[in-house]
Amino acid sequence: MKQHSANNWTPQAVVLGAGNFPQHGIAKGILDECPYVVCCDGAAEEYIRREGRMPWRIVGDGDSLPAHLREQCKDIFLQEAEQETNDQTKATRLLRSEGITRIAYLGATGKREDHTIGNIALLLTYRRMGLDVRMYTDHGIFLLPKEVDDMQQITLEAPVGTAVSVWNFGAKNLKSEGLEYPLYDFDQLWQGTLNRTLQPQCTIEADGPFLVFLAYEER
Repeated sequence: MKQHSANNWTPQAVVLGAGNFPQHGIAKGILDECPYVVCCDGAAEEYIRREGRMPWRIVGDGDSLPAHLREQCKDIFLQEAEQETNDQTKATRLLRSEGITRIAYLGATGKREDHTIGNIALLLTYRRMGLDVRMYTDHGIFLLPKEVDDMQQITLEAPVGTAVSVWNFGAKNLKSEGLEYPLYDFDQLWQGTLNRTLQPQCTIEADGPFLVFLAYEER
């Protein structure tokens, strides 16, 4: 059976939100190396100041973009006034329209908890759009499984003792191999959190959607 590894994944583009600016080396490295960075409008000012370069595009309703940047960035600013989706989703739709399907989200967590929860939950929506997405924070990575032989499956490669959390979104036959606490068909969001790896390679699979958080290696 083919397995989906959490490692060796390179995004085609980054969506940078206006949450906590990436500080961890892994998240910061992705931001620095990716050629296509789309800033949600609230993130553009800090990105330009910190990185000393312009993003590929700025997307949003413009309510958080200073007037001087609106003028300076008018050729790369795509203003969308509708309020049915957030700026993260507007940036995602832009990238999909350009044929970009492998997307990393940074700066999507921190500051306001309601924004954080909403941004994380949207990862499942983006997967249903046919996109291969991950969200990087300063503490770890949010990952989604891929369909393998009619199952949703993910294989995590990480040092023994790495923190793992799993959220079940209606999946059945949820099971794991290599985690300290075996998974089951729990129906409360907290029940799959605060687990740990017992071996360098762990597999999680289910019939249906779930979300995984894999912490960075502690140094």
